[in-house]
Amino acid sequence: MEPVALAVDRIKEFTNSGQRILDGLLHRRDNFTRPNPIEILKRLQREAFSDLMKLRDRQDKVERMLSFYKTSRRSPSNTHMRGEIDVLGAVLLLGNVDQQHYDALGRAGIKTGVDSRFTFETTIREKDALLAELVGTRKYGDEVSPIALSLSKVSYIAKISDWFSAIAIPVGAQFRDLGITTNSSNQKKGLTDLSSVEPPLLNQRNGSAIGLTVRKSNVTASMAQSVSELGMQPCSDGIEQCFSTFGQIICQLPRGIKLSLLGVHHVQKSSSHHVKLGALKIPMAFQKHHKFPETMVEASTSLTETNTPQTFSTGSIAMKLETELDENTRIGSWMEMNNSNSKQLRWAVNLFDDSEDESGWGICVSGMRDDGSSNWTHLQAESYLKLNIGDKLSVKPGIAYAVESNARIFALMLRSNWSF
Repeated sequence: MEPVALAVDRIKEFTNSGQRILDGLLHRRDNFTRPNPIEILKRLQREAFSDLMKLRDRQDKVERMLSFYKTSRRSPSNTHMRGEIDVLGAVLLLGNVDQQHYDALGRAGIKTGVDSRFTFETTIREKDALLAELVGTRKYGDEVSPIALSLSKVSYIAKISDWFSAIAIPVGAQFRDLGITTNSSNQKKGLTDLSSVEPPLLNQRNGSAIGLTVRKSNVTASMAQSVSELGMQPCSDGIEQCFSTFGQIICQLPRGIKLSLLGVHHVQKSSSHHVKLGALKIPMAFQKHHKFPETMVEASTSLTETNTPQTFSTGSIAMKLETELDENTRIGSWMEMNNSNSKQLRWAVNLFDDSEDESGWGICVSGMRDDGSSNWTHLQAESYLKLNIGDKLSVKPGIAYAVESNARIFALMLRSNWSF
């Protein structure tokens, strides 16, 4: 029995060893086919990192597109348009209907009608500005004519530095363009021209002009040169040109007081030659001397006297003082003297509350006197209320009273202003 038991044991051992070998082969195969968890984590990390990089690239592209869109909207060549429509009506009560009352009405500055203004401002090189202004006006005496827009002003403002700037105005120059603001709509308006916060010499049209402005601390100085063609004169057969030199000094004093000293010198030259050069042209000539026979010289003496250009020199000086009483209430005054034959003196004192959110009001007293007169030849007072309707529309009902010699003028006035 022992050999049989030994053979059985050997068969069992062989069977067990074969099973172990087979199990080992099977487990080894499973180990080769089953994925390793660490490898799986590494692969997932690589895929997630790749997806994150793709998302980052897309985000960068979106940010670049947004930044390009913003810069295109705020590009240096962006153009802004501002508009203003001003309507003034009046009911006049005159002491008499004669030429004296009509002259007094003209000096009172009561100009009824519709005035529309559109300003296009283009920013160049971030600091410079190109401005074009279109104006359509229908004043009293032109009720039948339609309102046609015309180019009234073109200017280029170059801000060279924080303290130095230059301006060139080829069309429609006014000396007020040398001020701090170039927006004509920002000029405060009462009921008449005399209730303006600035002297009349700043609003005169001077054709073409170039100017410089220097700012230092609390002082601002400006200087400009202009040339304008006054056209055919009623008592002359020629063309008259005017060369003007303007100067202004603005001092910012303590307690919010601002003092301005202004002056302009005009040189008018009239010629009998019918020559009209147009805008943007300044004539210059180099005189050449020729020898003529004495008979021709004597014959042309009278013609030379009539053809010689005549030169007239005039000027105006003004002083302006303004201050703020509180956040909205301001007081301003100006005085201007014209150094012409009549040596006219004009002045005005304005007190107004120009609030944009609430209702405001204004009072103005002004006067005018000619040389040789001991009394004021023209005295005027006006008062108005300002009613704001929304953010852009305002209505100013008021009254004005003017006295000039024996003329008496009382006016009920209404001004409406819409800006956009």
